[in-house]
Amino acid sequence: MERARGRGAGINTHNKFHKQEIEYTSEDWQQWEDPETNPKTQFIEEQSKTILSVSNSPDLPNYNSINPYRGCEHGCVYCYARNSHEYWGFSAGLDFETKIMVKKNAPQLLEKLFNSKNWKPATIFFSGNTDCYQPGEKKYRLTRQMLEICLKYRNPVSILTKNSLILRDIDILDKMAKLNLVHAAVSITSLNEELRGALEPRTVTGKRRLQVLKTLHEAGIPMGVMTAPIIPGLNDHEIPAIIQAASENGAAWAAYTVVRLNGSISNLFEEWIEHHFPDKAAKVLNQIKECHGGKVNDSRFGLRMSGEGKYAEHIRQLHSLACRKYFKDRVITELDTSLFMRGGQMSLF
Repeated sequence: MERARGRGAGINTHNKFHKQEIEYTSEDWQQWEDPETNPKTQFIEEQSKTILSVSNSPDLPNYNSINPYRGCEHGCVYCYARNSHEYWGFSAGLDFETKIMVKKNAPQLLEKLFNSKNWKPATIFFSGNTDCYQPGEKKYRLTRQMLEICLKYRNPVSILTKNSLILRDIDILDKMAKLNLVHAAVSITSLNEELRGALEPRTVTGKRRLQVLKTLHEAGIPMGVMTAPIIPGLNDHEIPAIIQAASENGAAWAAYTVVRLNGSISNLFEEWIEHHFPDKAAKVLNQIKECHGGKVNDSRFGLRMSGEGKYAEHIRQLHSLACRKYFKDRVITELDTSLFMRGGQMSLF
């Protein structure tokens, strides 16, 4: 079967929660306009019961995040969030990037949370699982509505994205920055367009992300860069160049994770690299294993995000040296939680 065009995943992997599967015939595909090779994005609107996800894992203690969308049209083949799509009856493969669940009542839930006596002011991270500025945000505007609420109640936020749509909300981010209520970071995996286009097919270019970083920095918003994930044999050599470029465009810090292929992501990534980079496939997969105790997947706290062994140490040192060189004397202040106003401001503007 022909590989899906313009998508990160080339297949739909098996959902481990399903006891039965449907296998479609060629006649089925024809009458549905070839959904496997040209799948169309579907938005599934839902009414959620909660909006805040709290992580108390040793790797991310007291990490409060909000994700207005389940699934992500960006289609990054390595995305750890793919596995969570299986909980909702979908595949971690093509379904993850073509069947997007929209939490229509997310802003109302956030305002309800801020008015709760149990809420203690704390930084909320946007895009803890999927990108809050993915293409669907242009229509639904859930992220913008929630930023307006965070400004109204003066609750700090930290944003991570790889989409230039964040510039639409620069008016709100400017007001929050003046109150020390916002940090933001741009995720840059590669400045090589061939690699970026294959890894993250529906994202903006690396050059455009640097422009976004510069624009937000010049607007007074404290900025950083996520050079993540680092994939041995594919983009690890780009670490110094990405950090230098980010620094030249206003970033004050950089962080990274080493790729790990947990759950269905291992099958998706192996199919992806065999298709796009067959000559490098064996080497890359072996180097990923070298970083994770001989396996491509790793769920061990303390090691799963940074890896272990000689190659992981090489990545750590390369990243650390680049940060020391290009972010020397740059600081980023801790966000202010003391301004929180239960009940919100009398007038937002």
